[in-house]
Amino acid sequence: MKKNFIQYGKIPGGYTKREGKPADKAILTSRAIDRPIRPLFPKDFRNDVCVIATVLSVEPDNSPEVTAMIGTSAALAISDIPFGGPTAAVNVGYVDGKIIINPNLKEREKSELVLTVAGTMDKVTMIEAGAKEIPDEIMLKAIKEGHAEIIKICKFISDIQKEIGKTKFEYKSFEVSEELYSELENAYKDRMYQDVQAQDKEVRDANIDKLTEDIITFVTEKHGEEFAEEKSQEISEIIYKLEKKAVRKMIYEEHKRPDGRGIDEIRPLSCEVRNSSKSSWKCNFYKRSNTSYVYCNSRNAFRSSKFRWN
Repeated sequence: MKKNFIQYGKIPGGYTKREGKPADKAILTSRAIDRPIRPLFPKDFRNDVCVIATVLSVEPDNSPEVTAMIGTSAALAISDIPFGGPTAAVNVGYVDGKIIINPNLKEREKSELVLTVAGTMDKVTMIEAGAKEIPDEIMLKAIKEGHAEIIKICKFISDIQKEIGKTKFEYKSFEVSEELYSELENAYKDRMYQDVQAQDKEVRDANIDKLTEDIITFVTEKHGEEFAEEKSQEISEIIYKLEKKAVRKMIYEEHKRPDGRGIDEIRPLSCEVRNSSKSSWKCNFYKRSNTSYVYCNSRNAFRSSKFRWN
């Protein structure tokens, strides 16, 4: 969702006489719109879908972000695009010990909670929150009350869809072959389960690469090279599904992540900070196999002499 100068009654002037690129806020809002709707498209649907939310005017007491999220759901619901919605979203605040749905500007300034909840009639699909260390019970209550309002909005959108919604069009399915999936699953699911348990990420990636080569060889030898080339995209999708299934099984049944950590453990972290001169600092940050180097320069050479160093 992109905000334009025109919504404020301004016309871009100076060197650039046109609307600029999306601001960071617009990009983040676009992601918030995308997250609740993306899982609701059919898994075998490959058509490009573009949703453009244009802000024409802004009223400070009502969030254009939430309005865009609801409008997106309504537009998809009444269109002929296959979509498993509707979805809806609300802002939730916590002011003077009370949970408030879609707080106005003054209430947002005093609120101890900044919460955005999105979901369907059945479940919550997205939560974004910031809070001043409010109790877990209040957070859970805020999410539930937000979802109660979401259900009302979803029912409203469903009524609109029943009245003016178009028939969903038939699309070309890209679902993988059940026969090929079952064949590869029976042959390689145990090996996949072992390969994803390598604690070193590079070793784990190498295991998957080798397994992929072996699967392609297996299909080529059994069905022929032409069949393997024709089904190459399906084979890649099947390998992804097998890997995902193995990782989910490991997490749910053994409560263990692929790198060996428990579900309640974090990676070992370490950080080294030192100043290399009067005006610059260096920092090394380590997270298992990931390392970042940060260099910070605060003052130029002329002004650094005016600093007092203890």
